[in-house]
Amino acid sequence: MKRSMLALALAAAATGFSGTAAAQAKEQFIPAAFYWVGPFAPGGSGIAAGFLDYLTLLNERDGGINGVKLTWEKCETEYITSRGVECYERLKKRGPTGASLFHPLSTGITYALIDRAPIDKVPLITLGYGRTDASDGRVFPYVFPLITNYWSQNTAKIRFIGQREGGMDKLRGKHIVNLYHDSAYGKETLPVLEKQAEMYGFKVTNIAVPSPGNEQSAQWLQIRQLKPDWVILRGWGVMNPTALKAAARAGFPRDRIVGVWWSGSEEDVIPAGDAAKGFIAAGFNAAGDKFPVIQEIRKHVYGKGKGELEDKSRIGTIYYNRGVIFAIVSTEAIRKAQERFGKGQPMTGEQVRWGLENLNIDEATLKRLGASGFMPTFRITCEDHEGGGGVRFQQWDGKQWKIISDWIPTDQKLVRPMIEASAMQYAKEKNITPRDCAKEK
Repeated sequence: MKRSMLALALAAAATGFSGTAAAQAKEQFIPAAFYWVGPFAPGGSGIAAGFLDYLTLLNERDGGINGVKLTWEKCETEYITSRGVECYERLKKRGPTGASLFHPLSTGITYALIDRAPIDKVPLITLGYGRTDASDGRVFPYVFPLITNYWSQNTAKIRFIGQREGGMDKLRGKHIVNLYHDSAYGKETLPVLEKQAEMYGFKVTNIAVPSPGNEQSAQWLQIRQLKPDWVILRGWGVMNPTALKAAARAGFPRDRIVGVWWSGSEEDVIPAGDAAKGFIAAGFNAAGDKFPVIQEIRKHVYGKGKGELEDKSRIGTIYYNRGVIFAIVSTEAIRKAQERFGKGQPMTGEQVRWGLENLNIDEATLKRLGASGFMPTFRITCEDHEGGGGVRFQQWDGKQWKIISDWIPTDQKLVRPMIEASAMQYAKEKNITPRDCAKEK
């Protein structure tokens, strides 16, 4: 009798296990390592909300991706590199196939994970940030600085300033201050900015601001003494409104300050009050909640009480919408991978990497997603993990962001050779044999 009862128990356990395994087999795990606390929380929390709300939208409206439910686990990084690495290590093997991909949301965390990703076969999506030379997919097969990297963005910023001055030739003799967050993120554009200064004949002065950036008196005293023609604000978090308030006190016109796209959100300007009026920032996504994709989130996610935000006024803001873009490229890569490796099946990180390398977000795709005008088109290849997206510029009028430029193309004739040279140097240092993309097609 004992043997019979034991057999029945084992059979029940086996049935329960296989049932659980079957359920897990239809799940696609995506780590949610962001930061909801600390001096950089306004950006991190907005992006996290948009990201997770879009995943919820696909689950609630579509039943996931071709029947595969999206799952995730939150992990707080506080924008601290060591915490980001801990989150990565904790989450990389979750789910039936391990982590699909990973968003570091920090250039410092990205640098710390670059050598781990190809070993673990977990793609790093560093959309609009991270290590720029990772755009060369031959050397960095598991890193994707999608849409537009920092060097490319910087060339668009200088082109925009040139347009404002009346032509690129008018930059000769001008003086630009680069006020940057003293971190890996802040330092990333120093090489390309120096190169552009040589090309166009302007002077550049680089001024660092210690993290988190809530004390800038000495820096703005120096700027006041230098009297530059333009200031590039390469800030993040609390550094941005602090800079705008300091600029107002120093009497520097805010319409002569051009921010990186991590300085151009509502969270960056509203705390600065009137001091932010006129400020200009780069961007690769639009603000507003009138896009169909955002309306679908309101209907299917917040309409069911499943949204991430308590303050619903943040829906449609710059960072929230950027988080939606993060989720769009992630899930479209999974969808693309399923086309090759099996619809209705969860994808491994290696398979999602293939999906990313074959991702083509064109106008037809944006229309299908309800995101026309919401973000730029771009296309990824084995060689090019950036995609060639353009940069638009917006200006704060005191109440909202106004688009003040068309999509400005980046200077790939300058950037791509720099990327390849830097990537090949990295390959030499790390004893990496670059992939032959022609053989992989």
